Amino acid sequence: MSANYISPISMEAISSLCGELDKNNSINKSDYERYHVKRGLRNEDGTGVMAGLTRICSVEGYYILDGERVAKDGKLSYRGYDINQIISSCINENRFGFEEVIWLLLFGDLPNADQLASLQEVLSVCRTLPDDFIEDQILKHPSKDIMNKMARSIMCLYSYDEDPDDISVANVLRQSLQLIAQLPTIMNTAYQVKRRAFYNKSMYLHPINKNQTTAQYILNQIRSDKKFTDEEAKLLDIMLMLHAEHGGGNNSTFSTRVLTSSGTDTYSAIAAGIGSLKGPRHGGANISVSRMMNDIIANVSDPTDEGQIKDYLYKILKKEAGDGMGLIYGMGHAVYTVSDPRAVILKRSARELAYKAGYEKEFRTLETVEKVTPDLLREFKGTNDEICANVDLYSGLVYKVLRIPEDLYTPLFASARIAGWCAHRLEELTTNGKIIRPAYKSVSRKREYVTLDKRQ
Repeated sequence: MSANYISPISMEAISSLCGELDKNNSINKSDYERYHVKRGLRNEDGTGVMAGLTRICSVEGYYILDGERVAKDGKLSYRGYDINQIISSCINENRFGFEEVIWLLLFGDLPNADQLASLQEVLSVCRTLPDDFIEDQILKHPSKDIMNKMARSIMCLYSYDEDPDDISVANVLRQSLQLIAQLPTIMNTAYQVKRRAFYNKSMYLHPINKNQTTAQYILNQIRSDKKFTDEEAKLLDIMLMLHAEHGGGNNSTFSTRVLTSSGTDTYSAIAAGIGSLKGPRHGGANISVSRMMNDIIANVSDPTDEGQIKDYLYKILKKEAGDGMGLIYGMGHAVYTVSDPRAVILKRSARELAYKAGYEKEFRTLETVEKVTPDLLREFKGTNDEICANVDLYSGLVYKVLRIPEDLYTPLFASARIAGWCAHRLEELTTNGKIIRPAYKSVSRKREYVTLDKRQ
């Protein structure tokens, strides 16, 4: 079993080589300024370097006035439609909306009733994996990390495709619809195998109910009794809609577009998106928020008292508490300044269910963190920057309320964001036509080659 594999390379040997590596890989920070390098593809004011155009999504958190960045309430739009209007309509009509968002992102307009029904039918049919795939690719090779297993499974599906390298729009659309439908199945199966292999717990694989929406299907699969309320499923549906897309510049979507621009296959491009989202600086932040919240509740006598919370957060910033990283998770965003519309919607949607499920203290703790952190960070950093809660502040608590295990927090994010990845892949194929290749300036000095016998 792969879990028992031991590398033949000792860490002592590796450690001795790290000095050589470090010696020849340091770059003076002043050189970045000297050559006007946009580190992280960011301008000096923190805005992103313009790298492309898209009609899929708009992420707004500020405007430029006389060359200065001015903060404003955040706005998120899918294909020109405000996410608030999309979700409000679904809530008012008491219906699920993630499938509608998938259609909107892929095809560019809202579906009519017949189009939406046809998409739901296609997704339900495509949720199954190829014969023997679960046994051969997932059951026999457990993984400690579900995201890793999802990426590997996506790559393995390449071998089951009769025409995997055809990058025509029609073929990529077919592949995209199949992968959007299959990723939740892969996610749950990988989690069940992990339960058995690493937690010594029972594994349960339920039959696929083709009459369920994506949100219902996910809850049906991860719960042993297959029971959930309509309210729970619709809260998860909101989560899926909010996570489905966030512009072409976020790390995982940009990764997908970079690989797509090379002309590679769909499976490689989507696996790259999953690999990027796995990173703690991107998709793993909701787990960090959940752990931070538990730490605060354990160490603060009244976690709803603003003064006590502020004192403890100050210790976190000084790396005297928390995980030692000096970060207040769930606060701040690269684009949003005054507010993150996703956090606003999520907070409003989750409050009632959180209180009902017995998580009032946790909700009020996060609410207090959201309230005191902006002023605290301004004092600590000596800046006047606008700072707001991001979507991760409340998403972990929502998953907790829905009794979703921590192992699935980021995989659920991926199961939603794959809709956006596929939309951007299709747009990249149809509009760009150039391989993405930013420049890197070499700062190595010229050296004369030394023959082996004369080296020290």
